Amino acid sequence: MKHTTQLPDRRPVRDRTGAATVAAPPPARTTARRRPSSQQWAAWGFLAPVTLYLALFYAYPLYRNIDLSLRNYTVRSFVQGDAPFTGLQNYLTVFDDPTFAPALLHTVVFTVVSLVFQYAIGLALAVFFTQHFRLSATLRALFLVPWLLPLIVSASTWSWMLNSDSGIVNAALHAVGIGPVNWLTSPDWSLTSVILANVWIGVPFNLVVLYSGLQSIPASLYEAAALDGANAWQRFWRITFPLLRPVSAITLLLGLVYTLKVFDIIWIMTKGGPADSSTTFATWSYQLGFGNLLPAFGPGAAVGNLLVVAALVFGLVYMRVQRKQGLS
Repeated sequence: MKHTTQLPDRRPVRDRTGAATVAAPPPARTTARRRPSSQQWAAWGFLAPVTLYLALFYAYPLYRNIDLSLRNYTVRSFVQGDAPFTGLQNYLTVFDDPTFAPALLHTVVFTVVSLVFQYAIGLALAVFFTQHFRLSATLRALFLVPWLLPLIVSASTWSWMLNSDSGIVNAALHAVGIGPVNWLTSPDWSLTSVILANVWIGVPFNLVVLYSGLQSIPASLYEAAALDGANAWQRFWRITFPLLRPVSAITLLLGLVYTLKVFDIIWIMTKGGPADSSTTFATWSYQLGFGNLLPAFGPGAAVGNLLVVAALVFGLVYMRVQRKQGLS
């Protein structure tokens, strides 16, 4: 069977004289541009406040901080805006500063130790509260108090508790025959003191997130494991911990970003001292920019940008790990 192609209609048309002519094909239709619908305008309307918020409170401050770190700003040039461009000189100044190495070490120790204890204690409490015993909801609500209190209140409370002369902690140690400890004024104990306070504040967040993750694990898995003879530790290690990995990853990432920028607790309790024994990048950045009579805005901004880069690197690593887990 032969297939024929249909050609455009070119039937002869006779004019007034009777001569036959072939009519031209009709012109091709042009499609008009579609105007945005009401739903598209509504979508842009909902997106505009978020975009404006991110631009004003994230993008512009980040741009200004990068600009501060690349120029030699003084108080006069900060007001007049005529600071000379110095490139990476402020970063070199920060790297050559003798405070850089101790501040880096304190930041790493403060972040890692806080994350480990916050996650471990939060996970233990989350598993404990899954038993649904009497007063379980009440106790969970009480554990949220440190998270709900303003940081200035929590830090001030810990400063009073750890006071060398009138603190309740030293009073308890004296009751059991242990001498007083200079928690906030000794270089050997100042970093430990701020870590204790930060762990106490961060445990409720880990408890809430991990407890929510535990609720999504089917109870049938535990029942099947119990029938197979698995004990409590084996059920936790083989079922609970692996299925909590996605929730644990986001919990640790958010805790990392928060802990890297902790400033209020350290500044209220020790101000980074004594002798820079509890100085981290967050407190050092503040000291450089606002803690001296002659502020060093450029180096202070450079230290702040190092914290931003560290948080960004860990965020990218988390996204890459999540993508690999999704593909697998």
